[in-house]
Order: sequence, then C-alpha cells, then structure tokens
Amino acid sequence: MDSAGRGFHTARMQQCQLPELQFAELVRAGEVIGWPQGPGEPLALTERLVAQGPTLQRPTLLFGLTQSPTLQPELARDFQFHALNGAGTSRRVSGLAELFPAHLSALPGLFRTGTLRVDVLLVQVRPLADGRFTLGVICDFTHAMLQQARLVIALLNPALPRMGGDTIVEARDIDVLVDGDARIIDMPDPEPTAAEHAVARRVAELVPDQATVQLGVGTLPAAVALALRDHRELGLHSGVVSDAVIGLVEQGVVTNTHKGRDAGRIVTGGLFGTQRLRDFAEQSGLIDMRGADYTHLLPVMADLSKFHTINAGIEIDLSGQVNAEVAGGRYLGAVGGYVDFVRGGVASPGGRSIIAFPSTTPDGRHSRIVASLGERPVTAARSDVDTIVTEHGIAQLRGCSLAERARRLIAIAHPEHRDALARVLHQDKDTRT
Repeated sequence: MDSAGRGFHTARMQQCQLPELQFAELVRAGEVIGWPQGPGEPLALTERLVAQGPTLQRPTLLFGLTQSPTLQPELARDFQFHALNGAGTSRRVSGLAELFPAHLSALPGLFRTGTLRVDVLLVQVRPLADGRFTLGVICDFTHAMLQQARLVIALLNPALPRMGGDTIVEARDIDVLVDGDARIIDMPDPEPTAAEHAVARRVAELVPDQATVQLGVGTLPAAVALALRDHRELGLHSGVVSDAVIGLVEQGVVTNTHKGRDAGRIVTGGLFGTQRLRDFAEQSGLIDMRGADYTHLLPVMADLSKFHTINAGIEIDLSGQVNAEVAGGRYLGAVGGYVDFVRGGVASPGGRSIIAFPSTTPDGRHSRIVASLGERPVTAARSDVDTIVTEHGIAQLRGCSLAERARRLIAIAHPEHRDALARVLHQDKDTRT
C-alpha cells in the first residue's frame, strides 16, 4: 500500500487490515503525526506507529493530554516531540518536547491556517448508518487537524458511542480506513484528598442554584461534583466531562433548564470517563458534542446564565498571577482552556471564575500561595483572575489593588505559611520606600 505521493484527501478511501499497515509507506521524512487527546487516541494505530519508529525518517509526534503508555522517553531515538499539554502520561516526555502554549479556543484556527502543523492524523471512528462516521468521544480541535492534515488514517472502533454534532466525520475526509480495535482509554474519576474535599465545599458555597457550571476532569472537579449534590437546576458547559456528570443528572442537580443558551443540553468537547459515561452519553441523548471553537468561544460563554467556571492551579503569587503549567521544574499542565474559561466566567451575567486548590503541596512543606512565581510561567494574568479558593477561605481579587490582593491571599494561605508571606510583603514595601 503506497499513499505517500498522494495530495490532500481523495474521494475514495483505501482500506486495510491492521497487520498490513506500514507507516514507512505513508509518512514522509520530517512530517508531523498527531492524534486526538485522552480517550480519542486510536491505541492500535499509535502502538503500531511507535513500534515501527526505526523504519521511519524521524517524524515528529504531536500530542495533547494523553492517558496511555504510548509516549516513552526512549522514543526520542526515532521521533521528535511537539507537546500541546504536559498533563497525564504526556509528562513522561514533556521535558524532551518542544512546547506550544496556546489557548484552546485558538487551536482550531492555528491548525486550519497551518500555523500549527499536522501532516498525518490518526483517529478512531465508528461507522454510522448514513455512511458517515463518528469520533465518538472527542471533538475539541480534532476537526481542524483533520482539515489540515495531508493524510488521515482512521481506525474502525465499534465500541465508540454513536454521537453526533462535531464528532461527525465524512467518509471523503478519511484516506486510509484500518480494521479494527475495540479498546478505548478509560479515565475514571480519581479519589480526592481530604484537603480537596474541603476546598470543594468552599467552592460549592459560591455556586448558586440555577447557575451554569464548568468543571473539567481531575481530583478537584470530582470533589466539586460531590459538593454540589444539594444544588438544584444547574447547567453544564465544559471542555470535557467525566463520569461525575452522571450522578449530577440522576440526582436532579443538573437539568440545564436555566442556561440561557443550549437549554436542556449538556455541552462538551470530550467524554473523559469510563464505559459508564459513554453509555450514558449515547443512551440519554442529553449531551451535545461541540468543538473548541464553540465550547471555548467567549461570546458563547457570555451568553450562558450565571456561568461559574471552576479550575485548579499549581500556585498563585501575591499579585494574583496563576501558574497552571510547571511544578518542580517539570511541565505538568497546559495553557489549554484555562484562560478561556477564566475569562468566560467573568463575561457571563452573574457568572464567576473560580480558581481553587489546597493551600499547600501534598506533603505540607510548601505553600501554593507564593510571594513570587520567579521564572515559572504566568498562565492566568492577574488582570484576569477573579476568585481564589483554598480550604482556609475565599479571596475575591477582581477590582482589588495589589496591596489588598496580597492581604486577601495571605488570609487564605495555610496558617503555618502566613507569617513568612507577610514578611516578604513588608520587605517589598520597605524596599520601595
């Protein structure tokens, strides 16, 4: 099978069995090979790709958040790495990768214009009765990658949920269809710590009934979902959702009645959960799958009623600058949709942006409220940050002076670290005078 000389997408796809797939016949020297994030990764294709690495001419692997064992440091012998995200198992190679910080809302445009490059795209799809295909669990910026790629290789996966919206792929957009694999990466909700449960209870105090909520995935979102179980008539609009959404719907917490936009619908770009979530999404008919140029678009979020966005952070300095990317010198997070949702919560009538985290690192030795970020990145600017929550309290920063921000943040730091932070604050004042 030789398709390396073909141009963009052809009107007629080729089909092959997995053992016949030879990437050396398809991938050109120095090309960029990408695949969707999280459960969107077509495991049989990525496994075969890295196994055939020694036969290729040093292509580049482009990835976002991954949750598979695919990416390993030893692959650097055969591949280069381009990282959009350092979370999950991507952190194994983020130190070897070229990092591309970008807002998730911007990624579709960056791919469509070729500013961000992807030459070969690997996806998994399920055929639909009308001759089209569904990506099932992911859309985010996948369609933009699909439009820009020279070659699209799709793995048939009958286990994917039959979803519509922006998961739909036309047959003409697939160049090579490979049969087949039924594995999907599971992402169960992690167990929150006691400190995260305490933070989540504080967060829940800020969310009124009938608000629209963005949660995401991870330990803190899982804890917040549990803390919201006594709320009523919430809506949900999020870049990705986890199994936690099921309980919120079944308990009558999420009804989506008062969203102001997309009423009655849960809107998301990814099903980052287990088979339970995939079954719920397909059978309930309550979830609309939309791309990042909808879910993360500021005018869309500004149309949502009382939109409360809830995100974690690694640390914040006393002026309100948030680092959500680097810890211990390692790139572990991403810009991603972080700033999009920070701004979206503030833009919504009655909305709020909440950044929440335990006040110290898990071992209790280091405060996550710090005097300065030093050389670590500023993911969310102090001019964007609204409300900060730890287990020790809530600090409203929007509209506050720098001095007042520092006082409010010190008040919600862990008691054992407050004096040290206050001393630094006073030293800075003395230096200025």
